[in-house]
Amino acid sequence: MKIIGLTGTNGAGKGETAAFFAGRAFKVFSLSDIIREELRTQKKALSRDNMIQAGNMLRRRFGADVLAIRTLKRIRDNSVIDSIRNPSEVECLKTHPGFILLAVDAPVAIRFRRVQERGRIESVSTLEEFTKKEKEEMSTDSTAQQLHACMAMADHTIVNDSTLEDLHRKLEAFL
Repeated sequence: MKIIGLTGTNGAGKGETAAFFAGRAFKVFSLSDIIREELRTQKKALSRDNMIQAGNMLRRRFGADVLAIRTLKRIRDNSVIDSIRNPSEVECLKTHPGFILLAVDAPVAIRFRRVQERGRIESVSTLEEFTKKEKEEMSTDSTAQQLHACMAMADHTIVNDSTLEDLHRKLEAFL
């Protein structure tokens, strides 16, 4: 069984990457699904700020790898796991034979434009706020988001700085 983990910056194209693999018979999971379940239980909005706070709370309460542990229990087939944001999650997932970590990145201005276009509940409205929020996601706190550390642990990195077709070509080459 093959598991492809996805990490990367906000708006880089991780969702499009997951959709690409779904089209090739991979099941798609997201560590964020665990956080969304928690927020629904608490009857809180699924905003980016609430997602970050709830994810950090779960990591502090149950261990930094809790999202990965809970997700691995659901996997039965070739799968993609999106939203890997903490090195302990990577370490947990790397214990599974067949796991490979793929980082997806793009220049910040492109990512900001994509985030604005996708219509999710975001907590920023300017490029400056976007960049500031991103720095919060690159913490050194062991129970917080550490995107930079996860991306450094990646087996492969794809820069998604062009069209969707170009991203698909890069992903085909990766496969």
